Amino acid sequence: MTTIDRIYILDGGIAEVEDGSIYSPGINVGVPMTLSCNAYLIRHRGAWLIWDTGIEDELAKHPEGRIIAHGIRGIVRRPIADQLDEIGVRPRDIRTILLSHAHFDHIGNVDLFENARWIAQRAEFEAMFGPEPEEFGYSFQHYRMLKERPYEIVDGDHDIFGDGAVRMIFTPGHTLGHSSLMVRLPRRGAVLLSGDVAHNRENLRHMRVPSFNADQQATVASMAKVVELLRVENAEIWINHDTAESVELPHAPDWIE
Repeated sequence: MTTIDRIYILDGGIAEVEDGSIYSPGINVGVPMTLSCNAYLIRHRGAWLIWDTGIEDELAKHPEGRIIAHGIRGIVRRPIADQLDEIGVRPRDIRTILLSHAHFDHIGNVDLFENARWIAQRAEFEAMFGPEPEEFGYSFQHYRMLKERPYEIVDGDHDIFGDGAVRMIFTPGHTLGHSSLMVRLPRRGAVLLSGDVAHNRENLRHMRVPSFNADQQATVASMAKVVELLRVENAEIWINHDTAESVELPHAPDWIE
């Protein structure tokens, strides 16, 4: 089966909360938590794709960060644009943009990628551009330009290039159109990029549903889907917001094959 060439993990900032139980009701009540927020730059047959875009680079000008949604503070220390420059990739070189969902820590830098075609889940697209995006915790001003650029709407699981190297996996629940991403690396093998299907390994193991998720039942079903997919594909999972796990993985400018 075809693989991608390589993947870079980009530092998309951190999210801080004063009460970690918003991610696991009844657990970690009143315990502050810091969550990693990564973006992923993927090279496939010499072309560039980005999965999620982190918290907006503009916040790097504010060392204390800013509370943006759900009482969550976003902090940026390494702008995505600077990390791309380190790698030698210009934002205009990136041809495809994929988003797990439209919360601020995943769509903060979509403005950078003017030449990229966006492939969007229909349910997420309709929530993002529906009458009340703020109902889902979205900040419309962060992504409104996406509708003015080339885009493609898909429904459910979708093979991005038609060769099995990059597959969007429909995992709704956190948001109505949330997705995860399965990539096949030449040496490491299959890796599932979680998006926010679960915020850490404990939550996935115990199928804990954050209090602000859009659909509790769909979240649990998506977690079960992911666990089965990992088994069938003999894949590992990189949980985007699991800070302890994230620090163990090499970040850009290093890459993983």
